[in-house]
Order: sequence, then C-alpha cells, then structure tokens
Amino acid sequence: MIEGRRADSARRRQRVLSALDVAVRDGSDITVSSVARAARVDRTFLYRHADLLERVHAAAAAPASDGRQAAVSRASLQADLANALERNKHLTARVRQLEKRMSESLGEQVWVDSGLGSPADLDQLQQRVSMLEQELADKQGELEERTQELEAARAANRELTRALNHTGTARS
Repeated sequence: MIEGRRADSARRRQRVLSALDVAVRDGSDITVSSVARAARVDRTFLYRHADLLERVHAAAAAPASDGRQAAVSRASLQADLANALERNKHLTARVRQLEKRMSESLGEQVWVDSGLGSPADLDQLQQRVSMLEQELADKQGELEERTQELEAARAANRELTRALNHTGTARS
C-alpha cells in the first residue's frame, strides 16, 4: 500500500512538472490554482510539497524567455488598481476645488452683471454701516447722559421752587 501511494505521488509530481513546463512554454498565467487544475491535482498537494510550490512561484515571477511579454500577475493588477484608485481620489479632489473656484468666479460675474455692484462695494457698505452704527451708539450714550442731566436739573428746580414757596408762605 505504501508503494502504491508513493507511485501515485510520483505520478502527480510528474503531472505538475509537465503542466508547469507547458504553462511556461505557452506563456500562460502561472498560479498555484492554474497549475493544479492543469495537472488535475488538488492545490493542497502543491502546498504539501514545498519544492513544487517553490517552482510554481519561481516560474510565475520569472520573465518570459522568448521575448514575449510575461502574463500580468495578480499582484501587478492589484498594484495598478490601487494606484488608479489613489489617482482617482486626487483627481476628484482637484475637480471639486476647480468647481468651487468656478462657482465663486461665476457668482462674482453675475453679481456685477446684475447691476447690484461688486462684492467690493458690498464690503465698503458694510464698513459704512458698522461706522454709522458706532456713531449711533455714541449719540445714544450722549442723549442718555443729557437726559440724566436734564432730570437732575428738573429735580433741582423742583427743590428750589418748593424752598421758595415754603419761605414765601412763612412770610405771609
């Protein structure tokens, strides 16, 4: 029975090596799954035999020998995808920035074309309004102060009038 297993394992090894040679010769994509499929063995067979697994990985990493372009590997495709996604993020951010600038520029142009004035005029008017509000607050403070002085003068006048009336009735 042990001899039977060894013979079966040797036949499988030979099929894996043959499938690997065919894949290298044809320039097809070399992966553990593709070699296992071509050799009609389970992938675990390759993982249990480190020397076969090493050969598959070496063949997958080796450039094509006949001058043809090597098959694109999964890792290179993933790297290309990651780079494309990153570039897409940068381009999306740049588009948003340009859209914002264009919107602001068009807004200013519409503001000027509408005859309402430009944002610079608006800033000047807002500064003038602020200055006038401050002057109004100052004048209201002065008015309050004068109103208090007038009330004090009226109170003093009432006291004097009362004092005069009191001394006038005492003489009579």
